[in-house]
Amino acid sequence: MEGVRPGGGLPASGPGSGSGSGSGSFPSLFPPGLHGIYGECRRLYPDQPNPLQVTAILKYWLGGPDPLDYVSMYRNLGNPALNVPEHWHYVSFGLSDLYGDNRVHEFTGTDGPSGFGFELTFRLKRETGESAPPTWPAELMQGLARYVFQSENTFCSGDHVSWHSPLDNSESRIQHMLLTEDPQMQPVQTPFGVVTFLQIVGVCTEELHAAQQWNGQGILELLRTVPVAGGPWLITDMRRGETIFEIDPHLQERVDKGIETDGSNLSGVSAKCAWDDLSRPPEDDEDSRSICIGTQPRRLSGKDTEQIRETLRRGLEINSKPVLPPINAQRQNGLNLDRAPSRKDSLESESSAAIIPHELIRTRQLESVHLKFNQESGALIPLCLRGRLLHGRHFTYKSITGDTAITFVSTGVEGAFATEEHPYAAHGPWLQILLTEEFVERMLEDLEDLNSPEEFKLPKEYSWPEKKLKVSILPDAVFDNPLH
Repeated sequence: MEGVRPGGGLPASGPGSGSGSGSGSFPSLFPPGLHGIYGECRRLYPDQPNPLQVTAILKYWLGGPDPLDYVSMYRNLGNPALNVPEHWHYVSFGLSDLYGDNRVHEFTGTDGPSGFGFELTFRLKRETGESAPPTWPAELMQGLARYVFQSENTFCSGDHVSWHSPLDNSESRIQHMLLTEDPQMQPVQTPFGVVTFLQIVGVCTEELHAAQQWNGQGILELLRTVPVAGGPWLITDMRRGETIFEIDPHLQERVDKGIETDGSNLSGVSAKCAWDDLSRPPEDDEDSRSICIGTQPRRLSGKDTEQIRETLRRGLEINSKPVLPPINAQRQNGLNLDRAPSRKDSLESESSAAIIPHELIRTRQLESVHLKFNQESGALIPLCLRGRLLHGRHFTYKSITGDTAITFVSTGVEGAFATEEHPYAAHGPWLQILLTEEFVERMLEDLEDLNSPEEFKLPKEYSWPEKKLKVSILPDAVFDNPLH
């Protein structure tokens, strides 16, 4: 996005009037879907008809790189009585379908996809003496928008994003994000459907880990109870130096109790991972479905891809989708999805009965497997075992460097193609591993040092010969450069 400019592009007298231009044809310059969204902004900020904006010079629908047309920045004076500080309120425009499918048809001769039905918002605490809002939140929102447009995955309340870097590129502890419904902006009806507003909430690493181990909504509720950590409007303070658990140690007890009672809602992550089939000799590659470092991975068939989608969607009961590649390739950030739990998750696929070659959909039982993870992904294995499998659920690792997927399932998960008789099964490059409760408990003991990854050196290997299972924790370079 290109710099800051005052609110050109929004009709000063409100949606549909056209009086701001002095020309009756002026409203035609604005996409019809914009008016409903702008009207909601005017309802909340009636005294700011032309808010400051950051805009894309070349619009996305004309071939530009930035999906958001622009981000408007409203100033809120806060409410001392409610412990709500002065802050900037950023509202994005462009993720929802503002133009309708004709926007692409008019310029390229082809029909374009519909929008995603939501816009991002962000509330940032105003710094002392600050007279103009910083523009880095607009770049942050653009990064999230690029992920949505490239992956075609929408966000939902309760999702979290592992960013692994201060959101404003400072030395701040606020390095990750949770997503929730905007506490003030209401869903609006546009000619192309309903648009909802999802607010980005900056969090510390410890708060992200708590969201992973328990659930995002639970941590958001705790943030609302701590004024300096968000308060009722979930305002991000980039200068916050303490986690909510340091501010109020009793909150950790609530999280621990929630994890013990509910388990984790995190059903899968993007990851640096791979797996080898140790059942057959390396030279026997005629019908192999193994994914090996140094070899070209086979691509998932359409049915495989849809089945992985259903792994998360059906098992988590609401609008789920698979975990896909990182938001920012330079940082290798992963997007972790966090959803409502189901006691017995389902892996059943509702994919269409497309004609797929038989060899691509045949499930193969394996005798022995070798799992490979980088350090960050490996550190989530205890969460997968304790927070998911011991609660009768599943957990999926989806490779960010290829089509590899690894799903751990517990006994009784419906629709799994791994069984107690054949606990390792592959469907193309998708591996399922069924682990009994007894074996999970043993693995948790053997993998205890993964809870303190800074204390061991890579590579690290764990092996259970009688189960014919091996797990390796490897340096990132192995996955970044397959020929390494």
